[in-house]
Amino acid sequence: MSKSKKPDQVVFNEDTQQYDAALKPYGTSVGAPAIQVTDNSSWKTRNIHKANKQIKAKYLELKAAYDKMMEELEYNNLVYNARYTFEPIIGETYHLYRDKKEEPFLSIIAPTDCNFDYIGSFLLNSELIWKKITTETGLQSS
Repeated sequence: MSKSKKPDQVVFNEDTQQYDAALKPYGTSVGAPAIQVTDNSSWKTRNIHKANKQIKAKYLELKAAYDKMMEELEYNNLVYNARYTFEPIIGETYHLYRDKKEEPFLSIIAPTDCNFDYIGSFLLNSELIWKKITTETGLQSS
């Protein structure tokens, strides 16, 4: 049995043996609008720049947070490795100095009351992390 080929303008599905022009997501008649590919290069370019700016901003935000965390880690290591002969109290401010041998030591004596080589003032918080503070205001530095 020979199969006859349908004309090009007739939409016939050979697999299902049905006419399925109404099921297609595009126009199938000669009078249907032409399928045109839209140029989306300007949309892509514009959104690539927006996405890159957002990613870069997030990266800079994370990098700043990382740098701050690493600074806190260095201060914690510096204070915890310093010499002191007392048990620090949570919530109290202590002052870090260098002795004549350039070794750090922790003291309760304020920098205005002595002539030691002053490094900085630190507050021991409830998480047992040393936070560097400014001596003029007594506030934690960011």
